Amino acid sequence: MIAHAVRRVAPKGDARIWTFASVAIALLVLAPVVALIAIAAQGSGDLWPHLARYVLPQSVRDTAILLAGVGVIVVTVGVGTAWLVSVCRFPGRGLFDWALLLPLAVPTYIVAFAYLDVLHPLGPVQTAVRAVLGIEDVRGFSLPEIRSLWGACLLLGLVLYPYVYLSARALFLMQSASMLEAARTLGASGASTFFRVALPLARPAIVIGTTLALLEALNDIGASEFLGVRTLTVSIYSTWLNRSSLPGAAQIALVMLAAVIALVLLERWARRRQRFAGHARRTHPPSPVPLSGLAAFGAILACATPILLGFVVPSLYLASAAWTRVALFGLSPRILIETGNTVGFALIATIVTLALGLVLAYAVRLDRGGLATTAARIASLGYAIPGTVLAVGLLTPLAGFDNMMDGIMRQLFGISTGLMLAGSGAALVIAYATRFLAISGGGIEAGFTKIPASIDGAARSLGQTAAGTVWRVHLPMLAPALGAAAILVFVDCMKELPATLLLRPIGFETLATHIYAEASRGTYEDGAVAALLIVLVGLGPVVLLARMSRPMLVLSGRSDSSSRAS
Repeated sequence: MIAHAVRRVAPKGDARIWTFASVAIALLVLAPVVALIAIAAQGSGDLWPHLARYVLPQSVRDTAILLAGVGVIVVTVGVGTAWLVSVCRFPGRGLFDWALLLPLAVPTYIVAFAYLDVLHPLGPVQTAVRAVLGIEDVRGFSLPEIRSLWGACLLLGLVLYPYVYLSARALFLMQSASMLEAARTLGASGASTFFRVALPLARPAIVIGTTLALLEALNDIGASEFLGVRTLTVSIYSTWLNRSSLPGAAQIALVMLAAVIALVLLERWARRRQRFAGHARRTHPPSPVPLSGLAAFGAILACATPILLGFVVPSLYLASAAWTRVALFGLSPRILIETGNTVGFALIATIVTLALGLVLAYAVRLDRGGLATTAARIASLGYAIPGTVLAVGLLTPLAGFDNMMDGIMRQLFGISTGLMLAGSGAALVIAYATRFLAISGGGIEAGFTKIPASIDGAARSLGQTAAGTVWRVHLPMLAPALGAAAILVFVDCMKELPATLLLRPIGFETLATHIYAEASRGTYEDGAVAALLIVLVGLGPVVLLARMSRPMLVLSGRSDSSSRAS
């Protein structure tokens, strides 16, 4: 009834304009994928047999092992810690409840950057161990090499487990206590209740969180390259730049895109029969089970370890290395320029992404269940496209547009415009907006659901157009949703490395590319200042997310049905 009320007061012409705009945005998101197929179809000549024989097998194998290893770690750590803070009571539980999200503030490539120096044979850890053991020779003691496939699995897992933790905690808090209590009254132990009741009910959320973590692992380029793992992402980068073969890179990118599609389909398949119905008014979160003695110590250790390894250790290293660098050489003017580049382009991309997300969300509000909804879902697929794949796919459409505009300007005015998009920062803004549009669109759409449709009707009956209603009525009411989406998009734009590496203008550096360059040269202290700045910027939004999430989850557990959550 509400949706029909909105349609009655919204002229069809207005709704069609917004729907048309949402379809145009969806086509822009699909353009890189279409272009990628076209580039790959050109063929790479004699290079493809070499790629198929020597590059792809190792890349596919390393990528598959990396995803499997990261998947095991994020599920084990994320689900285990979520269960402990949701249903158990032990010292420090309130602190761990939000602190377990802190590793999200540290990008994967920065964690690898830090641990390569921390665990170096001449680094602080191995030097301290040799000092304790009285060993003077460096070769007398050495830890397993972190620059390896297992090292990449471990470090990426320590950073990405919060995706699973956040979604699993939501479901554990919204599960009915009566179901868990019924299992216990039937003689089920705590472990049996977890594995046979709670875990199956939370499986949809765990699958979603794991899929997001694996997509992030697949998108990674910095950590994988630093740690010597030749994933599909690294192969795309090296084929494009080192072998100067865009078609070859596109062919590998299609293989990677197939892996992404397989992950998404696997996630859908895993949730195909998951249904859980409950009566919202009769459910209440489970009462915490008190732990003491060894059980409490084990819970503290299990929650503290991922925080220590995923956030505290790399953050302390970055702070120490940055302080040493600044104390000896001062703050480099180059860092200030790169900070300005990073913040400036992230701000521009955030504004563009929010504007596009607002168009998508409002089109869905005007045309629920219609073409606009389909367009919004298509536009959100950009988040699932890894940055390297997106960059390869964007190059041809952007270059085609530049050539077209150059030809027109030459014919009309005799002026050459050159590379307006492909050779400028505009390419970065387009890539950021395409990749993170799902964040802004989803956040704003959720904000619209809290605005009664009767408000739209009242505004339209007073003569406001659709655009006027959005500008004068909706925007002030959407301020919290817009603010939250802006923070998340801004931080993601600052951290994005693969697309920035491939699409940045010549001579243009951001904090992320600065870190990548220093790590490639092995000069870790020189990149510590840039890395610390990114971590500090990402820390605020993560803390905000942590503070907001639990009250929302508890409220949802009391007022929403569990079927809606899953």
